[in-house]
Amino acid sequence: MNSPKSGQIIINGISGSPGICIGKAYLVDRQGVNVIKRYMIEPEKVPTEISRFKTAVSEAKHDHTAIIEALDDDLSENLTILETHLALFKDKMLYGKTIDTITNEHINAEWALRKVSYQVKAMFAQVDDHYLKARINDIVQVSDKIMTHLVGAEDVKISEINKRVILVAHDLSPADASQIQLETIKGFITDRGGKDSHTSIIAKSLKIPAVLGLDTASTLIKTDDILIVDGSSGVVIINPDEDTLFDYEERMARFEQYRAGLERESHLPATTLDGVHLSLQANIEMVEEVVSVKDNKADGVGLFRTEYLYLDLKRFPTEDELLEKYKDLVELMNDQPVTIRTLDINGDKVNPYLHHVEEENPALGLRAVRFCLENESVFITQLKAIFRAAAFGNIKLLIPMISCVEEIVAVKEKIILAVEQLKQEGKVFNEHVPLGVMIEVPSAVIMANELARHVDFFSIGTNDLIQYSMAIDRRNRQVAHLYQSLEPAVLRMIRMTLDAARQNNIDLTMCGEMAGDPINIPVLIGMGLKELSMNPASIPVIKQMIRRIDAKAAAEHVEKILDFDSAAAISEYIKTQYKEVLSINGNGM
Repeated sequence: MNSPKSGQIIINGISGSPGICIGKAYLVDRQGVNVIKRYMIEPEKVPTEISRFKTAVSEAKHDHTAIIEALDDDLSENLTILETHLALFKDKMLYGKTIDTITNEHINAEWALRKVSYQVKAMFAQVDDHYLKARINDIVQVSDKIMTHLVGAEDVKISEINKRVILVAHDLSPADASQIQLETIKGFITDRGGKDSHTSIIAKSLKIPAVLGLDTASTLIKTDDILIVDGSSGVVIINPDEDTLFDYEERMARFEQYRAGLERESHLPATTLDGVHLSLQANIEMVEEVVSVKDNKADGVGLFRTEYLYLDLKRFPTEDELLEKYKDLVELMNDQPVTIRTLDINGDKVNPYLHHVEEENPALGLRAVRFCLENESVFITQLKAIFRAAAFGNIKLLIPMISCVEEIVAVKEKIILAVEQLKQEGKVFNEHVPLGVMIEVPSAVIMANELARHVDFFSIGTNDLIQYSMAIDRRNRQVAHLYQSLEPAVLRMIRMTLDAARQNNIDLTMCGEMAGDPINIPVLIGMGLKELSMNPASIPVIKQMIRRIDAKAAAEHVEKILDFDSAAAISEYIKTQYKEVLSINGNGM
């Protein structure tokens, strides 16, 4: 937190949704929910206390159902998020354990619920997976809704706010966010939450600025304080001085102008100045993100991460449960391609609720395809669901973390088994699904020519490729500076993979974060990549940049760049050669 002499206070959080807004604060206060007393319950009164808890759950669930039924058409594609929360009201981990705690410890329902909620939160926080950590918010938000009814607190009706304000809350659930009226709410900030939270997804679909994870915003800010919310950088300024207000009013105007320009060009193709067309697709992990895919005019889903359903259910999903999700996705995407990546998970991610796997270094252990080959029934269940969903849309099958030819051969054997089972069961399916592998470890790059003979396409996963190539953990601040997408070794591996794909006449795409960073685009175009997949929100920015680049000139620059010996030299060269193009894309950011 920064508090200059002027009196303004600057606090930093996490970008939940880009954009800038300026206005008065409106504190969403849920008095009583956070102040809980503990008291003992006489054994004969335990059934009554359990009944009181069940009544609170039913009332909270009824309120949540009413919000779903009142959902505007504009937010209908976020229905899955709200339905996920609805299921959590009777989740065994929260509902069942709270009843057990009341029964076994003879304590009041409020204290039992709070205790179980903290236990679940602590358990999930130990798991090193950002998708799973984001689900902590869901558990806590549902717990708070139940607590509101237990303590008799009055719940805030966000839909009834009739002022032009910025919401300030300790937390906002997806149900809260879905009630936001754009005519009155300029943006919102919360103490809790993160960029992968369901609340963040809804904020992006509403296209309003949001900053999450501020920790103390709801205690620092009072209703009617003047706020600046910079959702792009995750900054909130409380009671800004005149100079800061003037500066951010200009920034806000530039951002709106920039976003309007992107929207005007969003329907145009991603074609270079000399006529080379690129396909820009989206990386997503939940079906409800399709609204963002469509809003940003993606050409399809280049990477659908399937881990979320496994982590969210806290058990292995059934074939029909997987089919339902995959079928919903491909039908929403119409005939556009959807690349489904098989389970990229390891013992470290699943052991809190499935089984215990001790590994000193899970990133180098039984993860992704290795986990799937070791757990055949889990893998075949997912393959069968994918082939069944392929009867309803345009699906590609992507296998992660392939490191040798033997692994893809083993995968193809499992595919044969899955197809045979589907035939025996008489189910409707499509076995003619293009098969691809992720190129994300150095051994796969070296063996790319051999791997290409077994598959229909490559997908370069730059996040892991950079990490494994440079022998670094990018979450380790001491070595994170070595994580450079323009590192010469990384660029040469991309070139090797491209050459192998061309020689074997198979398709190639890039689905890592590198594809969504503007500074990398001239290099990727110059190398000859034609398919890029990225965060949906990055697509308009990257498309605008592509339309201002000459592919032939970019190829000439790449030949020079590949002789450079440092990422810094390459970065400086690109910034010099593409100064004007990069500045256009930087105006609104």
